[in-house]
Amino acid sequence: MSDKTTHFGYQTVNSEEKAGKVAEVFHSVASSYDLMNDLMSAGIHRLWKRVTIEMSGVRRGHKVLDIAGGTGDLAAKFSRIVGRDGLVVLADINDSMLKVGRDRLLDRGIVNNIQFAQANAQYLPFPDNTFDVITIAFGLRNVTDKDMALRSMHRVLKPGGKLLVLEFSKPPSTVLSKVYDSYSFSILPKLGKLFASDSDSYQYLAESIRMHPDQETLMGMVENAGFSNCDYHNMTGGIVALHRGVKA
Repeated sequence: MSDKTTHFGYQTVNSEEKAGKVAEVFHSVASSYDLMNDLMSAGIHRLWKRVTIEMSGVRRGHKVLDIAGGTGDLAAKFSRIVGRDGLVVLADINDSMLKVGRDRLLDRGIVNNIQFAQANAQYLPFPDNTFDVITIAFGLRNVTDKDMALRSMHRVLKPGGKLLVLEFSKPPSTVLSKVYDSYSFSILPKLGKLFASDSDSYQYLAESIRMHPDQETLMGMVENAGFSNCDYHNMTGGIVALHRGVKA
């Protein structure tokens, strides 16, 4: 694969085409995204996100950037923690997802300490050293140039700030990996067709999970982007991993 090509699921596409193809997927699934998350994970995604919040160390007065924040579930919880003196920026490259997230938060009365930004993770439109914490949950695998995005995140973090990347990963267990593969490629597209009238998007999501770097590879990428004290924590047998890094 050349520098000008990348993966879109199992397809090899021109790098400049990937963002548009990913956008089509998330325009399609935006309205049913939360329902599908609950169905796909049997609700366990809520636990994964709770662990992410606990390990973020976010506290009152902090500035938090939630990249690929989608429907706003992390941003809502961060908003309560940082309080009126803090700030949460919900960012997503996809305007359909961002609109769903914005509407949900406004409907819940979460308005005082939250902002919204349509932003590409590779080119974050914020000054250097702005945020105390950055999270990206189930979004990094859809980014065209992950290394560039990680460097962009490093730039806008304050010194001492923390990055948390929550993403599907690779179960170390061969047995679990086979069960997971069978579920992802046999059941997931069928759930997408049944509940979201869209099997193709969920086929892509399954493929994108398989093409995402494994735990050790991603930790190396986080380190190469300039982060220190990097580690990761497997959850649900390594189906999901939470990576952490600190800006020195």
